[in-house]
Amino acid sequence: MNVGSMGDSEPERDQEEGQLSFDGVSVGEASDLPSGLAAADGSTAGQSGKRVVRVLPDVAAVSRAFDYVVPDAWSDDGRAERLSVGSRVRIVLHGRRVAGWVVADRVEPPLGVTLQPLARLSGLGPDLSVIDLARWAASRWVGPVSSFLSTASSPSMVEALPSAPAPWVVPTTGSRWYDDLWSSDSCTDGTDVRPWVVRLPPGDDVLPLVLGAARQGDALVLTPTVEMALRLSGRLRRARIPVASMPRDWARAAAGGVVVGTRAAAWAPLRDLAAVVVLDEHDDAYREERAPTWNARDVAIERARRAGVPCVLVSATPSVDSLEAAGPGRVSVPSRSAERDGWPVVDLMDRRNDDVVRSGLFSPSLVPLLRGEDGDPVVCVLNRKGRARLLACDGCGVLARCEVHDTALVDDRGTGSVDSGELRCPVDDAHRPMVCDACGGTRMRNLRAGVNRVREELEALAGRPVVEVTAETDPRVLDRSDAGLFVGTEAVLHRIGRRVARVVFLDFDQELLAPRTRASDQAMALLGRAAHLLGSRSDGGRIVIQTRQPDHEVLQAVLHADPGRQAAAERERRNLLGLPPFGALARISGAVAPAFVAGLERVEGRGAPGVEVMGPRDNAWLVRAPDSETLSDLLASVDRPRGRLRIEVDPARA
Repeated sequence: MNVGSMGDSEPERDQEEGQLSFDGVSVGEASDLPSGLAAADGSTAGQSGKRVVRVLPDVAAVSRAFDYVVPDAWSDDGRAERLSVGSRVRIVLHGRRVAGWVVADRVEPPLGVTLQPLARLSGLGPDLSVIDLARWAASRWVGPVSSFLSTASSPSMVEALPSAPAPWVVPTTGSRWYDDLWSSDSCTDGTDVRPWVVRLPPGDDVLPLVLGAARQGDALVLTPTVEMALRLSGRLRRARIPVASMPRDWARAAAGGVVVGTRAAAWAPLRDLAAVVVLDEHDDAYREERAPTWNARDVAIERARRAGVPCVLVSATPSVDSLEAAGPGRVSVPSRSAERDGWPVVDLMDRRNDDVVRSGLFSPSLVPLLRGEDGDPVVCVLNRKGRARLLACDGCGVLARCEVHDTALVDDRGTGSVDSGELRCPVDDAHRPMVCDACGGTRMRNLRAGVNRVREELEALAGRPVVEVTAETDPRVLDRSDAGLFVGTEAVLHRIGRRVARVVFLDFDQELLAPRTRASDQAMALLGRAAHLLGSRSDGGRIVIQTRQPDHEVLQAVLHADPGRQAAAERERRNLLGLPPFGALARISGAVAPAFVAGLERVEGRGAPGVEVMGPRDNAWLVRAPDSETLSDLLASVDRPRGRLRIEVDPARA
């Protein structure tokens, strides 16, 4: 592990390593150094009258803070006056200079120990409120506090803040059905603040809602993508509102104004926070995939609660997690007519009676649309790269599904038709004969074309060029393109920024049948993203969905422009199964996961209430607990073996 100055490139972090060795001395939770003390020089004399600060090292394997004395010379040159809680400093820890943050000032010096002096004052860092928030997050997602403070710190050194912006005047907009959010009593008792959920139709503009937050004062606005943040920041600047874009404008954010950014902006250094807005709160982009796997939406909710300010979660398809966090009476919904008008028209192509052998991935009614006879441009979505596995009966077309888990069964053997063998459930690896439950047929067809092959088939079928879009495709190139037909995974919905005529989901059943705890929410979010691209009903765009499950709650919800149908069914399902937000879940993996899980099972065996350890499957275990606090306490109570260990609390795709 490289440990360097905070002014240099960010040090390599590996939460999964248990301890860090400094010159042969192990420093970490297992260290025998006294708690709260810096490394001593061997002297036993005290240092009365000295200013002592507590420093948390920027070292993932060190979870404790240590005490250091402020050098006398710093009083002479002004550094002592600039030093405060949150300041970024450099310290000597067991012979090595490492970066750190001051987390407490003017602490009582320990008796009988001579403290080392601070080595350097580097610059400004997160204030006490953000430090406390980082401690909460470290407990919530079972990670080192330093990891969160690193995210909350400026990528470059900041020695002073710019002057505060002049008071701004927010331009007036027409009245909206959600305007009462800002005038209502968001705080229940001054300390407990529940968020508001705004079910904003995908065709509606988010700017009036963001302007409402700007009227409150310094506002924090989170977006799922950089492109969305840039567009919104530009619109706010044209309205003459001071905007700081995180993380580039860290110092400007600390000076005041409206902060706009993606996931890391949840830690922005706003001193006088007045409102929090999370746009498209359902988006998985708010989840940090590297350990610790925190969620920016949840950080924003907690930050608003601690500050006692309104928090508004905005989505066309609100997640069950957000609806539960808001609670009864905290969901703002438009009228039925307004919501229908804000969604594009949805066409369901029922493929239950199609000949899967002859029609393949494209139904006959889809061909004219692909040829541009119904308007251009057309975007085709297929969430499969390379080989995928989905089996349907060659006789009746019914999908092979597990009766227990209601997920698609698979065959692991290769391509083409499948004539014999067994089907496997991807949830529990249970096997069953290859027989159709509907008609008793024994011949299955493998429906699994990936994007690359589909592009070739589309070009032949449509008789025109097809542009394949990946996550690496430059959106600016696509916006300038005069192409009429695009294909890709769901990344294509994020890369194309202009209006399109049609969005076609070639195989949406794989989203509905995905063996994931949040499959329903994620499928709903995918359709909501497509609706954002098409605009409102008056814009004339249409969502076209090929499916063999037209009665599924997700499809019925978008068909009637009523996301509440899906949310109600999903909430009931998760409540019955004890899944988040009605329980807590963690995924454990890595080379030393078996040893860590063994420790968990010993704790569980001593009577941990409501805790269940499941697995292994694909070299990973799932741990389920009745609530996040119980889960965090359980995971923190087990000593981590030395080696690679990955803990994902509330995993997105478990």
